[in-house]
Amino acid sequence: MPGKGKKGKGRAKSHGKKQKKPEVDILSPAAMLNLYYIAHNVADCLHLRGFRWPGAPKSKRGKDKT
Repeated sequence: MPGKGKKGKGRAKSHGKKQKKPEVDILSPAAMLNLYYIAHNVADCLHLRGFRWPGAPKSKRGKDKT
């Protein structure tokens, strides 16, 4: 049948600015309450907040357990 070509749905390009992540206060009362329940000691607290010791092995987040 003439006139039938490939019709694909292309991904629309966005030409806007990237949104900046909001500044998060890791010492806010809500963050401290959350940390109280998830951290077991000071080293664990710092590790969870992103302050890792030099030479620490990289975490394997998202790895399948199969």
